[in-house]
Parts: sequence; structure tokens; C-alpha cells
Amino acid sequence: MNRFYHSLNLPLSARPREVVRAVAKAMHPWIRRQRSQRLARRRFYRDMLSSHDAARDWAKFRVR
Repeated sequence: MNRFYHSLNLPLSARPREVVRAVAKAMHPWIRRQRSQRLARRRFYRDMLSSHDAARDWAKFRVR
């Protein structure tokens, strides 16, 4: 799981769109503006979504 994901303090009930919005808001505006970093940003968003899914799975496992 990504260390940056923990700093977002998102609830486990957050939808994927909410996760991407939170990540985009947390990024520096210069990074969001750079066209050359577009693929890297997409990869980072996917990493955050997989971290969110892992956190959800971990929480489901802990409840059982």
C-alpha cells in the first residue's frame, strides 16, 4: 500500500472518483499542469485506487 494514501485520510466508503479527486487536490498545481507527466499521473491515480481497494479488503478481512 502506498504511504501517500494514508495521508489522504479517506473513509473506506469513498468511491473511486472521490479518491482520484482527493489525490489530485493533494498534488502540487505545477505537477497537475505538466502535460509531460500525464501518464505518470494516471499511473499514480491507478496506484491510489489499488491502495484504496487493498484497504477496503483489509477492513473486510478484519471484520470477519
